[in-house]
Amino acid sequence: MTTILIGLQFSKEIYFCIMIQTDIIIVGAGPVGLFTVFEAGLLKLRCHLIDTLPQVGGQLTEIYPKKPIYDIPGFPSVLAGDLVDNLVEQIAPFKPTYTLGERVEVIDKVGEKMYEVTTSRGTKVQAPVIAIAGGLGCFEPRKPPLQNLAKYEDHGVDYIIKDPEKFRGKKVVVAGGGDSALDWSIILADIASEVSLVHRRSSFRGALDSVDKVMELSKQGQINLVTEAQVTGLGGENELDTVEIKSKDGSVTSVNADYFVPLFGLAPKLGPIADWGLEIYKNAVVVNTFDYSTNVPGIYAIGDINSYPGKLKLILCGFHEGTLMVQSAFKYIYPDQKLSFKYTTVAGVNAF
Repeated sequence: MTTILIGLQFSKEIYFCIMIQTDIIIVGAGPVGLFTVFEAGLLKLRCHLIDTLPQVGGQLTEIYPKKPIYDIPGFPSVLAGDLVDNLVEQIAPFKPTYTLGERVEVIDKVGEKMYEVTTSRGTKVQAPVIAIAGGLGCFEPRKPPLQNLAKYEDHGVDYIIKDPEKFRGKKVVVAGGGDSALDWSIILADIASEVSLVHRRSSFRGALDSVDKVMELSKQGQINLVTEAQVTGLGGENELDTVEIKSKDGSVTSVNADYFVPLFGLAPKLGPIADWGLEIYKNAVVVNTFDYSTNVPGIYAIGDINSYPGKLKLILCGFHEGTLMVQSAFKYIYPDQKLSFKYTTVAGVNAF
């Protein structure tokens, strides 16, 4: 990586901006973006990561660092935050560089095979390849339409769970029917004094194994499962103390609660990505599954941000996409060089 300090004079004042040059600009420092650094490093490609968050890890760090993940090969269970720490340690030998707390705003073509991105703070980075690994893009939690919801935000209403210890010994009402609602209800069953899971339907959208666990915990009395019902009201003078639940038959029940956690997913917003000339389908970037390239040469999209037939939004799928992407990126950057594939089990990491 090369860093250049550029001075620009306006009137009598001189302003400086940072110009960074590298091989691959990775937009998004979540788990997929981080692992891509490892695969690129094996090909001796330098990477610079840019993320709007002030730390690496993406949603794993920002939303659920203490949540266990069960589908990472080789890890029967690993906390999201620990997975990020392991990824950072894994890519350390390849010396990636970072611009954190800044959002990529503009992408300009400045050469036949050279892009320049400019961030919200004026940082400029040049590279022949851009890999968009921005997860869901810009996102915000989907909020239930409750009249006094805002009153209790940070006073009993949480949209994400960063540290489950916050809920130890508390009465918690979780609302939702997807994986997050199921998983957190299972985890909180051993932490909170009382857990209620409210879902408007009788069936769930999450993993069957998680559904079975919730059903079993409900039978054991560890989770109060309320289906075909919705949360319709919140109560409490300054802090939340009651949650109103309305059943399908019209009956209303008021339960004591210290916390209400609505987990209805995230509303994705592409933000500036939508203005980069990429083919977009349902708030995702369309890619060719041969190498996860976009319709713009030299720009790729990997992880939850992309779209293709059969797409699964799983971390391990993003790892696969990043692995194939860097192979194509190498050939794009060095069309005349022969790419020699090597196994790390034979050569080790230091040989690359």
